[in-house]
Amino acid sequence: MTFKLSYMLDVRRMQVLRAVVTSGSITAAATNLGYTPSAVSQQVVALEKQAGIALLERVGRGGRPTEAGELLSEHAAVIGRQVAEAESALAGLRARTTGLLSLRYFATAGATLMAPALARLRREHPDVRVDLRMTDPHDPLPEVTEGQADLAVVVRPRGQPHEGVRFVHLLDDPYRAVLPAGHRLAAKRVLDLTDLADEPWVRSDRPGPCLDTVVDSCAAAGFSPNFVVESEDYATAQGFVAAGLGVCLVPVMGLAGRHSDVVVRRVRGPEPVRAIQAAVREASLSRPAIRALLTALRDVTSR
Repeated sequence: MTFKLSYMLDVRRMQVLRAVVTSGSITAAATNLGYTPSAVSQQVVALEKQAGIALLERVGRGGRPTEAGELLSEHAAVIGRQVAEAESALAGLRARTTGLLSLRYFATAGATLMAPALARLRREHPDVRVDLRMTDPHDPLPEVTEGQADLAVVVRPRGQPHEGVRFVHLLDDPYRAVLPAGHRLAAKRVLDLTDLADEPWVRSDRPGPCLDTVVDSCAAAGFSPNFVVESEDYATAQGFVAAGLGVCLVPVMGLAGRHSDVVVRRVRGPEPVRAIQAAVREASLSRPAIRALLTALRDVTSR
C-alpha cells in the first residue's frame, strides 16, 4: 500500500505571509524583507496553491488575511520562535557551553567533593544540564571509557594510564585506624600498622581499589589482616568496631560521621593512602563546562 502526500507547506513562504500580515500590506512586507512587491506576491500565491485555499483578500493594491491566512500566520510565528530556539541551542552545543554532562561519583566523594563543585559549576554555567549518578558498588571507569559518562570521580593508583581517559589527581585520602573506645591501643596517638597485625579486623570496603590499598599496605608491613566481619560501608564498620568485634581502617573522607564509641588514630609504617582522581574522557576535555568542573574540584580539594 502506498500513500501520497498531496502538499507540503513551505516554511519560508509561511514566514513571508507572516510578514505581510504583520506589516499590513505586500508593499510594506517587501520593504521589510528586502524583496520586490512582485516577489512577495508570488510567494503568497505559491503558498495558496500548496494550502489549497485563499490566504489573502485582495483589497485595492493591498490585501488582508483570510481566516486561513490568519491561521497560517499564527503558526508561522510559532515556527519562527522554535527555529530561533533551535538555532540558539545548536550554537550553544557548538560552543560546548550548554548541553548535558554525565557525571559519576562514589558515596564518600558526594557531599565532600561533588556537591560544592557542582554548586560552583551551576553558577558559572547555568545552562548546563547534569546527569549525576552514584555508582557504588560498581566501578564507574567503564562508563567513562564507553562514552556513557564524561567524568567520574574514582579511586585509582597514580601512574596507571587508560586508553581514551585522562586522570586528574584530586587528593590523597589517608586511612586511619578505628578502635573500640576501651581498646588497649587507644592510648597511643600514632599506631604502627604492625600493632594491628594480631587483631581481628572488620572489613570496611568492598573488594576493589579501596580494599586493595588496605591489604597491600598490610602486606608491606609483613602481615595479612584477619577479617572476621565484612561490612558494606564505613558507618556500619564503625558500628561493628564500637561493639568490640574488631578493628578497621577507614579513610579520612569516610569518617565524616564518626561513631561516638570509637577512637581514631593515625597509622604509619606504612600509612595506607587512597588516591582520588577525576577520570575524564579525552573527547570531553575541550568542553568549557568540564574544564570548569575540574577547576572547581581541584579548588575544593585544595581547601
